[in-house]
Amino acid sequence: MGFSHPAVVAALVVGVGSMVGFVWLESRIANPMMDFKVFKSKSFSTANLLTFLLYGALGGSLFFLPFNMIQVQGYSATEAGAAWLPFIIIIAVLSRWAGGLIQKFGPKLPLVIGPAISAVGFALFMVPGIGGSYWTTFFPAILVLGIGMAISVAPLVTVVMGSVDKEYTGLASGVNNAVSRTASLLALAVFGVALLAIFNATLDNKLDAIDVPPAVQLALEGQRENLAGAEVPSDIDPALGRSLERAIDQAFVESSRWVMLIGAILAALASIAVLFTIGNPPKPEPAPSPQAPQAA
Repeated sequence: MGFSHPAVVAALVVGVGSMVGFVWLESRIANPMMDFKVFKSKSFSTANLLTFLLYGALGGSLFFLPFNMIQVQGYSATEAGAAWLPFIIIIAVLSRWAGGLIQKFGPKLPLVIGPAISAVGFALFMVPGIGGSYWTTFFPAILVLGIGMAISVAPLVTVVMGSVDKEYTGLASGVNNAVSRTASLLALAVFGVALLAIFNATLDNKLDAIDVPPAVQLALEGQRENLAGAEVPSDIDPALGRSLERAIDQAFVESSRWVMLIGAILAALASIAVLFTIGNPPKPEPAPSPQAPQAA
């Protein structure tokens, strides 16, 4: 099902129309559910832009990683889940330290460095091919991405909550959570379309290289939307079947690399956005030391 399908077009029209209507209505009523005054703060707006880019990269890119691990690399579902334990542990351990960076350097430096490191982590996911040890393929990328996200999360929350008046802190938190969820959903849809298009183009090239009979290619047409889970016809020559399976795996790995590249670009853009917009608040000047009373 592509973007030209009537149901998809209708859903897009309804979604965009609802969003426009929501903004129009909320900007005109006396007591809006979302007061757009909070977006007058440059720091708040930039923090939400960072959230949109970084969490879009995270949700869109990493959704497809378990398919690579399970369907291509041969991991079990348990092993694919356990592979992310270092990511969770790093964020849990470093979050308190990352929060302290704000007191020492202000919010800008962590929010520039964190997404930049995350961009490197996404780029490292482009390295693994087919096979190899977890420790030399996926672990370095997970490690670097975990460090980048740990540096980013606590300062990001601090900027979101600290850039608006106290009466709007609840609204600010809700807006930021909504932005992160929306970013993940939109990125998942866009990345999925990109992945499928690149997968099909790459698979076509590989099928041409191994001279697959037209009848077999026709049998594979209905399997393409399954990506790495595409099944090879069982009634063909075993050697050709193995070649087709490897071609499908290679096409998925190569298309996944492009998706990870998009994630790296989004994370890098988040870092750049902070670099040119958010400023550190001025540090208060130390109070003058009391002078000793002069003798009469």
